[in-house]
Amino acid sequence: MPTFVKTRAEAPPGFFEAEAAGLAWLGEATASGGARIVGVESVAPGRIVLDAVREVRPSAEAARAFGTALAATHAAGASAFGAPPDGFGGPCFIGKRPLATRPRGSWGAFYGAQRVEPYADVALSAGSIDVGERRVVQEACERIASGALDDGEAPARLHGDLWNGNVLFGEGGVVLIDPAAHGGHRETDLAMLQLFGCPYLDEVLAAYDVAAPLRAGWEERVPMHQLHPLAVHAAGYGRSYGIALVRAARATLALP
Repeated sequence: MPTFVKTRAEAPPGFFEAEAAGLAWLGEATASGGARIVGVESVAPGRIVLDAVREVRPSAEAARAFGTALAATHAAGASAFGAPPDGFGGPCFIGKRPLATRPRGSWGAFYGAQRVEPYADVALSAGSIDVGERRVVQEACERIASGALDDGEAPARLHGDLWNGNVLFGEGGVVLIDPAAHGGHRETDLAMLQLFGCPYLDEVLAAYDVAAPLRAGWEERVPMHQLHPLAVHAAGYGRSYGIALVRAARATLALP
């Protein structure tokens, strides 16, 4: 089978091993209807060999099938919010940045502290947000940490970096690549997908909602769940993402 080789000479210890562990964990759900995950041929420090994905033109049918399958992947669950892939004890990453995996019993105790605050601090140092804006992000994270926005849902098995570039429309359906897999809230994956777009996105979301109905008001909560990817991008890609991050924080503070 054709393969695709990724290398990074300066990769920190465990970088590609974390990717392989995340792919394997997500792939466990495929047999029970979960999303298709790219296969790993081999992994070593600084190098991973993946099955090549032959991409085809996106279709509404494939998008609907993906929405249904993603719901099944999420339903496979995780041991806790913030949990790494089962059996993996190494460091995790989002892109090239470290990703905290300190398991917590509630989403509020996990999300702001581990998925927003660390990257907002970098964004402040980089000049993407100012001190006053950083305070707004902190206030949003404090509200999340209070548990006021928890909903009792169990931890979902998240891809964790579900933007359009990691959703490949291949022969036979969508294949997911390059995860930052962990236990989290399922709306976070969906919010990231909405942040950067996806072919036939409405079809994906509609099929997901049929397979695993979303709690009322999920559309209003999208900015809260976009705090994580926006903070990551504000840390590395400039002021425009910082502005979007603060806007999402204010929307979070306005949630009922």
